[in-house]
Amino acid sequence: MASHKGPGAPQKHEGSSLRIAIIHARWNTRIVSSLVSATRSALLTAGVSAANIITESVPGSYELPFACQKVIAASQIQASSLANIAGSITAGMAGLGSATQDLLGGGESSSDLTKLGQEGPAPPQHAVGEKDDETAKGDKQQPSSQPFDAVIAVGVLIKGETMHFEYIADAVSHGLMRVQLDTGVPVVFGLLTVLTEEQGMARAGMIGGHNHGEDWGNAAVELGNKRRGWAEGRFS
Repeated sequence: MASHKGPGAPQKHEGSSLRIAIIHARWNTRIVSSLVSATRSALLTAGVSAANIITESVPGSYELPFACQKVIAASQIQASSLANIAGSITAGMAGLGSATQDLLGGGESSSDLTKLGQEGPAPPQHAVGEKDDETAKGDKQQPSSQPFDAVIAVGVLIKGETMHFEYIADAVSHGLMRVQLDTGVPVVFGLLTVLTEEQGMARAGMIGGHNHGEDWGNAAVELGNKRRGWAEGRFS
């Protein structure tokens, strides 16, 4: 009998404007690597630029909530710092322009300079579809410095002989939920809690089955877009 389990057909969302972080544990590395690979592929397929997918690792799943919280904060600090630098440069250029105008006096000399700029060589002409070097360079998307739109936490917990599994699974689950509620940034729950290694491998697409990393990448793009809309009072 066909299984009805799963999120259903994923919604299609465009991710080219998003910046997303993948934070993963290194414990159970083989399974985690397969999950991270599928997560990244889903983000790229949705249009997220490779330059805007930031990947960080931590020793184990227990460290995921702390890492997610600090990575979100770091991206906000980065965006704020660069905005302040840009503001200072703009103010400096405005001051320089004013000083130049004073030196020129705003009379005939200033007018002549304007004319000289207009009488210079014409810009190069291109056939349809051709671009100069500068335009071609601009087509390559540069890394964004905006705060993260979503974070994906990836880890694998496999039950052992002690209660360690239960304690870690519970703590990480509550910790990740707290991070997204406290920061207002979606944190996708990419934590496998399985009873055997084979169960983990199956859910990572290593021995057949569906790789759940694909679902996590799609969820991050969807939530990143919806969060922006909700912040502006829009609904999908």
